[in-house]
Amino acid sequence: MKKIAVIGGGITGVTTAYALAKRGFTVTLLEKHRYAAMETSFANGGQFSASNAEVWNEWSTVLKGLKWMFKNDAPLLVNPKPSWHKLSWFAEFLAAIPHYQANTIETARLAVAARQHLFQWAAEEGLDFDHKKEGILHIYRDKATFDHAGKVSELLAKGGLERHPVTLAEMRQIEPTLAGQYYGGYFTQSDSTGDIHKFTTGMAQAAQRLGVTTLYGQDITAVRTDGSTVTITANSDQGEQQRVFDGVVVCAGTASRDLASQLGDRVNIYPVKGYSITVNLLDEASRKGAPVVSLLDDDTKLVTSRLGDDRLRVAGTAEFNGYNRDIRADRIKPLVDWVQQCFPAVRTESVVPWAGLRPMMPNLMPRVGRGRAACVFYNTGHGHLGLTLSAMTADMIGNIVANAMGAVSPKVFTTQPLHS
Repeated sequence: MKKIAVIGGGITGVTTAYALAKRGFTVTLLEKHRYAAMETSFANGGQFSASNAEVWNEWSTVLKGLKWMFKNDAPLLVNPKPSWHKLSWFAEFLAAIPHYQANTIETARLAVAARQHLFQWAAEEGLDFDHKKEGILHIYRDKATFDHAGKVSELLAKGGLERHPVTLAEMRQIEPTLAGQYYGGYFTQSDSTGDIHKFTTGMAQAAQRLGVTTLYGQDITAVRTDGSTVTITANSDQGEQQRVFDGVVVCAGTASRDLASQLGDRVNIYPVKGYSITVNLLDEASRKGAPVVSLLDDDTKLVTSRLGDDRLRVAGTAEFNGYNRDIRADRIKPLVDWVQQCFPAVRTESVVPWAGLRPMMPNLMPRVGRGRAACVFYNTGHGHLGLTLSAMTADMIGNIVANAMGAVSPKVFTTQPLHS
């Protein structure tokens, strides 16, 4: 059996390892942390959100970025300090604007298709990840943003997603705890939420049961290929070791860019920092006053997920500030303030802040496909939709590797590779 290495123990790497093991490969997962899901897959917004499939490549996004550049609490914040990486990324971002509609439709299609794999895998493996199938409610504070949402809904419908407009009165019925004044909303009944950390760690255990070797604490210092095999050098508690594989799938989040460069490929991922808070609902009033239905506030770019009975996750914003992982108080405060404004019955005395780096390609589409070398593959760059798309892209890359390596794969979706 072919030996395949998967680099990265976040949701993308773990689901990829699982999909490859299902196809009969001998899989080794290498992760730098002691556990799976310790970076961007640790505490994100928790939405399986096909309704959030709209890509960001619009001139309005550029104008907002320029407007908010010096506003520390802005939903979109760009550090004006230039770097070649940042400049090249934004140049490609602008070049992708003409593909906004096509990429939004394709992302929606992938997100809808991902559900079949996700729900099937979760059922087969008996995963408990606080999954709630209560839908996602997008809320809009003015007519302009509501009208734009209508145009987005038309694109999402072409990707196979049904979502419909709702009045303010209907919004109150869908989520009675929501306070404030709004113009209207859009509701997607088929979307759902869950704890990404629980899901990923559960899938990692399921992959192990399928025979995947999981190596944690692996600080990868070099990867190279001769075109037919891949050699990975890593430091661990056992010292430096070299391992040779028949192939490799890079699923390393923001580290994928450097690894791809060593393998002869260009994968122009930029780290876009997002923040979250987990509000511990310590009293009955807070538990009753917190939303059950997941929300997305278009103005503030914040999302919510109810995780079990006693936790509320609020996440969002985008910060272009390089590989900086600092948790900034001036970026966390707007999230806490938003909870207090929209859900006044929720006490915010116990709040856990977090920040993670989303791995984003300039066109907001994941890189799923082959590298230049016949034994190199990529499944990375999912941006803010890692949880939403991971099950589908894992299946896609499983097919691609199986076809390249001559393995026999089960009946699965057929789709084209996604390139940068």
